Amino acid sequence: MALLDICTYPDPVLRRKAAEIKEVDRDVLKLIDDMAETMYDAPGIGLAANQVGELLRLLVVDIQKEDCEHGLIVLMNPVIVAAQGEITCEEGCLSVPDFFSSVKRYEEITVRGIGRDAKPLEINASGLLAVALQHEMDHLDGKLFIDRLGLIARDIFRRKWKKKQKEAQT
Repeated sequence: MALLDICTYPDPVLRRKAAEIKEVDRDVLKLIDDMAETMYDAPGIGLAANQVGELLRLLVVDIQKEDCEHGLIVLMNPVIVAAQGEITCEEGCLSVPDFFSSVKRYEEITVRGIGRDAKPLEINASGLLAVALQHEMDHLDGKLFIDRLGLIARDIFRRKWKKKQKEAQT
């Protein structure tokens, strides 16, 4: 296993839509292992392949809560097949470091995809797990959580980002 570089905003790869995985081969399995190691090392609770420069519909999530029935979730070609309710949760992102903001998401979702074993997988998720899955699935479509912010929060992000860029140049 190896730690991968996490792409950060405004890297163009973060805005590109990922391609469907046709075959779970040795390269995909290695990418899964490397992504999980990278996510845990960051530390984070989710990582999409786009975030490590791979345009494949693959994500890993582990909300690392004792009361959660899932540990590490590996999901390829995920699709939300049912959703209900609304939850507002503070989100951050490994690709948008040092910025957090409240985002509205579905409170409960059912997601279908393919698991690490290349077999169909269906996950019923609520709360933080539902939020994490939606956040990572957005990445696969080239969206960042900052795209879901209201005008004021997005303006705050832009100002903080410009300030951070100026500080980095000095």
